[in-house]
Amino acid sequence: MDPNIDIAQTSTCSTCRFKENKSNYWTAVMYFKHPNGSFIRVPQAANGGTGNPNGGMTIYYIQPPGNGKVTAFPKGFRMITGNPMIRNYDHVAPDSPAAYALTFRCWDGVLGSDRNYAPGVGPFETIHLPKKKCHGRIRANTFFPSCWDGVNLDSPDHHSHVAFLNGKVSPAGIFYHNGACPKTHPVRVPLVFLETVWDTRPFNDLWQEDGTKQPFVLSMGDPTGYGHHADYVFGWEGDALQRAMDYCTDIGNFPSSCTQLTTITDDQMNSCFQKPQVNEETEGYLPKLPGCNPIQSGPASATVVPNCNSVSTTGFSEPTST
Repeated sequence: MDPNIDIAQTSTCSTCRFKENKSNYWTAVMYFKHPNGSFIRVPQAANGGTGNPNGGMTIYYIQPPGNGKVTAFPKGFRMITGNPMIRNYDHVAPDSPAAYALTFRCWDGVLGSDRNYAPGVGPFETIHLPKKKCHGRIRANTFFPSCWDGVNLDSPDHHSHVAFLNGKVSPAGIFYHNGACPKTHPVRVPLVFLETVWDTRPFNDLWQEDGTKQPFVLSMGDPTGYGHHADYVFGWEGDALQRAMDYCTDIGNFPSSCTQLTTITDDQMNSCFQKPQVNEETEGYLPKLPGCNPIQSGPASATVVPNCNSVSTTGFSEPTST
């Protein structure tokens, strides 16, 4: 995590469609809590129209409406969006960009049936984990701030050096929001947006009998979804992202149309993976969530577990078998 390390140079491959994109993206994992109290990881699925990658997420780098000037992130830049400790929704104004930045889409059974609504808005969307069965999967929508102070690559809380656009959000949502950057954060950077599809379908028949209590929980012990958050660590090669922002201005969502960048195949993407880095079981039915992450339902903010005796979160050892 040393910001002086050029990730684009030290990385040996990419799971992204563009070869030049070696950036790192992280979101909390979703688990299903079985009625017997055990937990199992919910698998990810490829998003519609993205080919056949092994799950993952869809990453967007969005210019302002009208294709105004966008400054690419510099080497060493990183940020976080959201707060993993939140367990209620009293911390932001409901019409602010921050209120639309972190949502869940409940597909009703037909993939793409929601296409009349931009991410973050519409009848399929909630700011908490859906409280009903989503027969066509759940998609997490994650927007990062798109204004930077122009000085700091990071900040102690990992978000004070960035900010959301000013202004109230229209019914079209943050995807098309055309506000101005605040004076404290005057540099417009790409609007990074993640879509992560969770294949919740295998668990639709395992809800509690009355079907009223949603059984999913985020991996930091959040059963509400309000703690939905994500991390971003910039890792594009050279000036590749700046060239893409300057010249790839269509809205067709087809990577091959951006001739400034090099696309790679599904097989190349799928051959790029990390072995488990922590000596802890995370797959199969587990008696508790990995790490020190007890369920904390709120509405008060979650707290860090004191005297955590979990295994180290760094290293290169293989996971143990049970």
